[in-house]
Amino acid sequence: MFTSVDEVSARLAETGYLASPAVATTVFLADRLGKPLLVEGPAGVGKTELAKAVAQVAGARLVRLQCYEGVDEARALYEWNHAKQLLRISAGREESWDETRTDIFSEEFLLTRPLLTAIRGDDPKVLLIDETDKADVEVEGLLLEVLSDFQVTVPELGTITATRRPFVVLTSNASRELSEALRRRCLFLHIGFPEEELERRIVRLKVPDIDEALAASVVRVVGALRAMDLRKVPSVAETLDWARTLLALGADTLDETVVRDTLGVILKHQDDVLKAAAKLDLDAL
Repeated sequence: MFTSVDEVSARLAETGYLASPAVATTVFLADRLGKPLLVEGPAGVGKTELAKAVAQVAGARLVRLQCYEGVDEARALYEWNHAKQLLRISAGREESWDETRTDIFSEEFLLTRPLLTAIRGDDPKVLLIDETDKADVEVEGLLLEVLSDFQVTVPELGTITATRRPFVVLTSNASRELSEALRRRCLFLHIGFPEEELERRIVRLKVPDIDEALAASVVRVVGALRAMDLRKVPSVAETLDWARTLLALGADTLDETVVRDTLGVILKHQDDVLKAAAKLDLDAL
C-alpha cells in the first residue's frame, strides 16, 4: 500500500489528515510488516480519524467494531439468525432433523459482525477496533485469535481464514490497561497533543476561513489551558470546535470577553471553566 514514510505523510495529507513523523512512520511499518496498530492517547487527538484516513487512502472499506462495556461474541464476531432458523424448522417438518440442522447452520443463516466481516472476502478492508479499553477483558480473547492468525472458528462451519488480511487499527484511551498478550501482537503508537506548529496547520486545514493570526492565538490559548491542572484538558477536537465558534461569532481577535464567553466550547466542567477564567492571562500569550 505504501512505499515510503514520505508517501504515507503525503497521501494522508491529501485526505485532510496531517500526520506527525512518528505517526507516518508507524503506519508505514504496520503496513509493511502486516501487524495490527494499537493507537493510544487522549480522546480527540485523531486516533479514529487515522483509521478512516488510511481506509480512504487505500480505497478500502472501513469495518468498525465500537467497543463498550458488555460487548460480546455475538456483537463482535457472529451470531445465528434465530428467527429465520425457526421459520426454516417450521417449514421443513417433513424433513429429518439431520437435514434441517445442516440447512439452518449454513451461510444463509449466519449474521456476520465486524471481526468476521473484516477477514472475509478479497476486497481491501481496514478493521477499526475503537476504544478497545472500554470492552471487558474477556473480549480480548476473541481479538487474540483474529489478530494472531486472522482466522475465526465457527463450530458449525469450521475455521474461516482471511484470504486478504485487513489493515487493523485498535484505539484506546487508556482507561484500563490492555493485556500484554494483545500488546505483543501490535505495533504501538501514542498520539498526544500536537506541537503548536502542527496544530496551527490542522486548524487552518480544517477551518480554512479562519485568519492565520486568529488561528495562532487559538492554538496558543489552548496550549496554555493544557498546561493547567484541569479535570479535562482540551484536545484537538475542542480546538477545532473553538475555531469554528469564533468564526460563527464573527470574532477576529481573542479578547477577554470573547474567551470568557466561549470557554464552555473547549472546557467541559464548570470548575475547569472557573479555574481557567481566573488563571488565563491573555496578555502573556
